[in-house]
Amino acid sequence: MSDMINKDRRRFIGKAAIAAAAAHLALSGSADAASSQSKSTSTPRSAAEPNTSFGSLKQIDAGVLNVGYAEAGPAGGTPVILLHGWPYDIHSFVDVAPRLASAGYRVIIPYLRGYGTTRFRSQKSFRNGQPSAVAVDIIALMDALKIPKAIIAGYDWGARTANIIAALWPERCEAMVSVSGYLIGSPQTGRIPLPPKAELQWWYQFYFATERGRAGYEKYRHDFAKLIWQIASPKWNFDDATFDRSATALSNPDHVAIVVHNYRWRLGLVDGEAAYGSLEARLAENPVISVPTITMEGDANGAPHPEPSSYAKKFSGRYEHRLITGGIGHNLPQEAPQAFAEAIVDVAAR
Repeated sequence: MSDMINKDRRRFIGKAAIAAAAAHLALSGSADAASSQSKSTSTPRSAAEPNTSFGSLKQIDAGVLNVGYAEAGPAGGTPVILLHGWPYDIHSFVDVAPRLASAGYRVIIPYLRGYGTTRFRSQKSFRNGQPSAVAVDIIALMDALKIPKAIIAGYDWGARTANIIAALWPERCEAMVSVSGYLIGSPQTGRIPLPPKAELQWWYQFYFATERGRAGYEKYRHDFAKLIWQIASPKWNFDDATFDRSATALSNPDHVAIVVHNYRWRLGLVDGEAAYGSLEARLAENPVISVPTITMEGDANGAPHPEPSSYAKKFSGRYEHRLITGGIGHNLPQEAPQAFAEAIVDVAAR
């Protein structure tokens, strides 16, 4: 009973702090809640200025990488690891981090392999985009930072990475927030054809399967990424400064190789590394996730994403799905930072 009271108190204090931070920062507001199992949250757009920087970044050797990351909040706070997607970067969480830091969380936001200031420690390392390799990177980062367990949250590649950690290393994942739900896949499932309309949404995956696509992404990665942002979030009127701030991370020398390998691997067109074979075999079984989870979806997500009903049974622990309305697209943390931060407080405090 006392544990339940403490969690309720932590949740109340955390949400109060997040609300206070939002008011202080004059950022977009939160919302009205609906049912107990599935909530619909309305997030109105705001003309207020968002945050633009994390300040100085940190670097640390972790596994095969030297990882660049931002950090906010007290060193003794409950760790939260926020994971970005493609073709975005850590600035997806620039308005989430101060909310969580104000609530007492220790927030870690790493650049994934192939982004920003993250670099391979050896020039001989294979530029591997396998999902399991990205997940191992985050476990190595936790080890390097001496974080035994964390709340892990993300979207796109970041959500897939969070899913994999929660499935394979539940002892390292206190709870999870996952935009677009359950995203674990394999080359075997990637070979299964989809209806034409669904295949059309994956046009860039087929483009990357060709050498013309690799060359095109190398040459036009800035324009390519901007097009993806526009398609994935059709109602998000981001300005050039917001896009350019994140697009800088795509200049990483390994970015194109990592991205192309990731999408070719998903289609079964290229091999991964044998070191990750046993992990991929476990993931191919589509393991159930047992850690407390909140899945989220924006009502205007233009990127390929599964229906919530298709993955609800993949979560065997405490689970809730939230639909965030108000024209919220694929980059949910940056478009609806208050709703995303509140989900993190809620998921681990019950």
